[in-house]
Amino acid sequence: MSGPKSNELTKLLYKFPKPNRWQQGIGAELPEAYKKFWKEWKLDRPKPVHWIDKEGKYERWTDGTIRPIQNVDIPLKYPKELDKGIWGGEAVIQGMMKPKHKKRRYVHYWVPQLKRSVVYSEILNKYMNTIVTDRTLNLIHQHYGFDHYILSTKACDLRSLLALNLKRNMLIALYDKTLYPDDPVKQEEVYEKYKHYTEGYTREEIEWYGYSYEEACKMLMLNKKKSMVTVPLKVKFREELIQMLKEEKLELVKDEEPVESEPKSWLSKLNIFKSNSNKSATE
Repeated sequence: MSGPKSNELTKLLYKFPKPNRWQQGIGAELPEAYKKFWKEWKLDRPKPVHWIDKEGKYERWTDGTIRPIQNVDIPLKYPKELDKGIWGGEAVIQGMMKPKHKKRRYVHYWVPQLKRSVVYSEILNKYMNTIVTDRTLNLIHQHYGFDHYILSTKACDLRSLLALNLKRNMLIALYDKTLYPDDPVKQEEVYEKYKHYTEGYTREEIEWYGYSYEEACKMLMLNKKKSMVTVPLKVKFREELIQMLKEEKLELVKDEEPVESEPKSWLSKLNIFKSNSNKSATE
């Protein structure tokens, strides 16, 4: 068989999909609870922040032509500094700038305006000094509190590891009801206020929520080490030796024939003439 069909078959034959992080190595052992969080964090589409989605299928341009609407997301860059703050969905935008006509354009980065502020968590009962943006503060006001904003926002919109770790700690405190241990009245009040946020999660999903891939792998290895019971070799060998000695002793006892012996009382031991009478009888 030759021709274009054979070439297509050979391409299909040698086109093996590359294994991803969830199919081999330690990533394949991670639980489904963490994979669910990863999908929400990395694969779900975040809400548009730096652009506006147009509704409908077609639009009329200024020249009078009708063209289909294409809602294309602006590519964003997430630096490492983002994980140390709460940026409210904003990120760094890379683009091109052309200052004047007939001038060569150059690469330009638009960085959100960052500021340091203090936020308060009613569930954790803590004041936290962190880096935020104006949009973060506006979202906190729109949700009527920092806890409502963190708990009601998806992982793809929070993005930073700091915000995700805070969300995990809040959910654990609500699920286990460990908030305000010294004040039962305040505990019940805050719990009734935020308990509806735990309805879509199980305890295992909350435990694995908010970790990066590296942190999740380390957590899995620690859990494996805790579950493994390590016994020193000297203890193992001592038990084996004792077992072997017991088995050999039992075998020796079985091989020996039982010898009947007359019971001797203490009076017979005091009778000095008994031994002499036995000797004379044999003679």
